Amino acid sequence: MPNNPQVTEIINKAAAKMEKSVEFFKTEMNNVRAGRANPKVLDKITVNYYGTPTPLTQMANISVPEARVLAISVWDQSAVKEVTKAILASDLGITPADDGRIIRLAFPQLTEDRRKDLVKQAKKTCEDSKVALRNERRDAMELVKKLKKDGVITEDELSLYEKDVQKLLDKYSVNLDKILADKEKEILEV
Repeated sequence: MPNNPQVTEIINKAAAKMEKSVEFFKTEMNNVRAGRANPKVLDKITVNYYGTPTPLTQMANISVPEARVLAISVWDQSAVKEVTKAILASDLGITPADDGRIIRLAFPQLTEDRRKDLVKQAKKTCEDSKVALRNERRDAMELVKKLKKDGVITEDELSLYEKDVQKLLDKYSVNLDKILADKEKEILEV
């Protein structure tokens, strides 16, 4: 690890940004429907609750009674219709069934073509995240090279710090690949 405080700050900022890219990718993969019920797909849904946009997760209990069914138990029964409307308006593509108390979302079995499309989308999102990581590496390298140009660090230190930045990129790229492999396995599982 660098002993120059300026370089340490550059590398720490790059690591934080790379971590955010990985977290974003992880969130995106959680939102991909793989034919199995996952409460995370409801994280982005907001409900107009007495005129205030409220996240669904803050106003209901969400459970998975069966492998392909989500049960949403809204705490305020008067809001069931608004929750149903919000789910219909979202990009989930699933029609909710409500009995006045509990809303059920049945996830259909995925076709082989749809599974392949989902894998393709996941790979594209992974590649986009890797581009973001490489951009962070490039930015960090430019800042370190500027320090060398300004005479703050030597040529040897520059070489060491560039290796540190590359190791950082490699570490986060491996994380992305692992997340993608897990999601791909989940999507292709019948």
